[in-house]
Amino acid sequence: MKNYQNFFSYLMLFFSISVFSQKKILDHKDFEIWNTIQMPTISSNGEYVMYSLLKGEKDSHLKIKDNQGNLIIDHERSQNGEFTYDSKFAVFTIRAWKDSITELKRSKVSKENMPKDSLGIFNLLEKRLEKIANVKSYKLPEKWSNYIAYTLENTIDKSNPKKKEYKDTLKQKPIKKPSLKNGFHLVIRNLSTSQEDTIPFVTNYSFAKEGHVLAYSTTGKNVKYKPGVYVKDLKLSQDKHVFNTHEKTKYFNLALSDSGSNIGFVVDSDSTKSYTRPYHLYAWNKKDEKARLLVNQENSPKGYRVSPDRNIKFSKDENKLFFGLALPEIVQDTLLLDEEIVNVEVWTYDEPRLYTIQEIQADNDRKKSYETLYNLKEDKLVQIANKKFPNVTLPSNNNGNYALISNPEPYQLSSQWTGQFYKHDLAIVNLETGLSKTIIKANPSSARLSPEGLYAFGYNQVDSIWYTYNLKTKKYLELTKDKVFQDELNDVPNFPSSYGFAGWTKNDKSIIIYDRYDLWEFDPDKGMGRRLTKGRENNVTYRYVKLNSDQDYIDKKRKILLTTFNNISKNSGYYEYDYNKKEGNQLLDGPYRFSNPVKARLNEKVIFSRQSFSEYPNIRISDLDFKTQILISDANPQQSDYNWGTIELVSWSSLDGIKLDGMLVKPEDFDPSKKYPMIVNFYEKSSDRIHSHRTPSPGRSSINYSFYASRGYLIFNPDVYYKVGYPGDSAFNCVIPGVTSMIEKGFVDEENIGVQGHSWGGYQIAHLVTKTDIFKAAESGAPVVNMISAFGGIRWDTGLSRQFQYEHTQSRIGGSPWEYPQRYYDNSPIYNIDKINTPLLIMHNDADGHVPWYQGIEFFVSLRRLGKPSWLLNYNGARHWPLKMQNRKDFNIRMQQFFDHFLKEEPKPQWMIRGVPAIEKGINQGYELEKK
Repeated sequence: MKNYQNFFSYLMLFFSISVFSQKKILDHKDFEIWNTIQMPTISSNGEYVMYSLLKGEKDSHLKIKDNQGNLIIDHERSQNGEFTYDSKFAVFTIRAWKDSITELKRSKVSKENMPKDSLGIFNLLEKRLEKIANVKSYKLPEKWSNYIAYTLENTIDKSNPKKKEYKDTLKQKPIKKPSLKNGFHLVIRNLSTSQEDTIPFVTNYSFAKEGHVLAYSTTGKNVKYKPGVYVKDLKLSQDKHVFNTHEKTKYFNLALSDSGSNIGFVVDSDSTKSYTRPYHLYAWNKKDEKARLLVNQENSPKGYRVSPDRNIKFSKDENKLFFGLALPEIVQDTLLLDEEIVNVEVWTYDEPRLYTIQEIQADNDRKKSYETLYNLKEDKLVQIANKKFPNVTLPSNNNGNYALISNPEPYQLSSQWTGQFYKHDLAIVNLETGLSKTIIKANPSSARLSPEGLYAFGYNQVDSIWYTYNLKTKKYLELTKDKVFQDELNDVPNFPSSYGFAGWTKNDKSIIIYDRYDLWEFDPDKGMGRRLTKGRENNVTYRYVKLNSDQDYIDKKRKILLTTFNNISKNSGYYEYDYNKKEGNQLLDGPYRFSNPVKARLNEKVIFSRQSFSEYPNIRISDLDFKTQILISDANPQQSDYNWGTIELVSWSSLDGIKLDGMLVKPEDFDPSKKYPMIVNFYEKSSDRIHSHRTPSPGRSSINYSFYASRGYLIFNPDVYYKVGYPGDSAFNCVIPGVTSMIEKGFVDEENIGVQGHSWGGYQIAHLVTKTDIFKAAESGAPVVNMISAFGGIRWDTGLSRQFQYEHTQSRIGGSPWEYPQRYYDNSPIYNIDKINTPLLIMHNDADGHVPWYQGIEFFVSLRRLGKPSWLLNYNGARHWPLKMQNRKDFNIRMQQFFDHFLKEEPKPQWMIRGVPAIEKGINQGYELEKK
């Protein structure tokens, strides 16, 4: 019997080893076979689910399935799918084949001759697909059905080549063609009958949200289609020409009220080439025959003009029209020659915005406008915002009597070093009278309006207090005074942020605010609060899920859905809270990361996903009790063919005595009796994301955990807690004890440990390798190595000075170089580069707008001077990360070859031996491995 048992055990062991040995190892070519799910959506009636699958750089697939998971249609090259509101049709875009486009580009085919998109209209009841070629754009009504509107591209008819034309002594007017200037042909289609109506040369078009109305503007063609603005009643099949003008008129911001009873638009009917344009605001009501002029130069507030750049919108009750007023345009003398124009930047020390910020925001400044309303009922204009208070916050339905206006300008200069970018003076303005009153000076954080517009509210980051301001009684109330609602784990030298809020209940009766764990309901006038959940006792964090996008309040009459996250186990799930019973019920919980569910508009069906390290986040459908789940997608069944990996939560203590968590990834065929090379990858705190799936893909900045685990590596990701003033040492005190604790487990090859990180992670790695030789190789992406020179740099993507991040945010120095020179010195790896013995791969790109790329140069040229093994990758024109796929693939190949050489003793690639000379850039990549 014993021999039989031994034989059976050996047989099972052999079978297990055989199974693992038969599994494939992930390679770079495998990135092309992994799907990602994009734009999942559920029909209003909950019967259908639509999503796109994108596989690497290949053409996407659009799939529609019923709510039992049965496939209805799978269409290649399709994306951007939408269901009609009545769930009878699905509409999507069909692209040309990618390989065809590539070949046409190689053949130098012009853009206008490239294949155009098609429109797919799929009848869900009849299971019938209709394709419409050369579609430029399309729109569906939001809350009603049966119609679609789309515009057609201007295409060249190759079947009717242009015949030879003979010159005429008379000058003929050129034939008008569809274009961005002239407009495109608009087709209005009845989806039930397929009947179509084509309108030529349409420049703008839009459906009303609720009413069966379409509005459009056209430059006109003939007697039937004169230039102007039209309103089409689709129930009555009637077109009304509400604004009549000439064909050179330009139209802006055509907007309808929800019911379709009102429209607004801006017109420029001046046919001259004047640089100062006369914009006029018009509005139309269904009771009127023609649109009426509301605002022009004559009745605009002094010094202002109607703006063509701010969107027009209506209040929910449709009595107010909101639009923009702008200052006069700044126009350059057009007679000046280039050699006569002075080309100088003037930087001024006390300007609110740094010149680099002004450059980035120049286009926005040219289009800047100030929110204004026109009271359609009282025929009165009320300017809400102005130069003194330029920013506006309106109630969510635009119906309230008050708006908030704010001015950040007095604090913009100091925000360069304080990082308080939202600090402002706050005022309220009466939307009936236009009168305003300042209510808070130097408000440190953003303020909002409650849904009904009865309260201003916000979080004062300096005092760590949530507050309300009753707009009627003018009463300011500190809701959370003497309570802890600020970030309890804040470790940056700044005032702690809040955990946010869930929303308001109906009629602004109460506001629900988050602390670290729970939801609290507060009376906005009395300040009394009660805790709704009991997360703190169990280390569980609860958060509200908004299921109805049309509802701007939390309905206490219905059970509400919450997400849960266990801060110890990292499990998550869904929780149902019953306001009437003042208690809840855990619906779902497990070692997964769950998405926020998306609910069907007209029933209780939801789609959601769950994921773990080993499980891709496929789409699931269920009712809101989550008792019966049906798997809709199976995006990557091939994963089971590959040697994947496992992940586990590990713990240790820092040198400062802090208990820390981290993630350890092992190969699927892990054998504890063997020793494995390990790569340490970290940023700040990542362990909460332990249940995230790592789809194989060429990452832009980080190693892919699944890829490296499949190839026999361990991956260790430690959490880091920081002490202000000592970010480098903080990283050392957390990471290095974590590494040694992994070594003590017995399966880490302590002679072959690498480290990899990017940006803030890249900085910490640069610091670590000046302090320890525990790493055999390191990749440091976009690192800061000289905090003094970086402190004086610019974040070129935004134009911001970098000072704030050292004094108050991520870099955590806690002050300026003249206040803490020693801190800057101690935290700058550049001063200890001679102590580095670890071979380094640096990636820093010359268009990096986050970290100045000269930091990477400082790092590399110093290492080079000292003869330290180092390589610098610069993807020309790339920003903080390489985004182009060919560059991402290249980076991943080089990084793998780098680590394989140092941690697995694989041969060196040629690019590490001889580099890639400038004359060979883009020709020879140097991937070839040195012959053993």
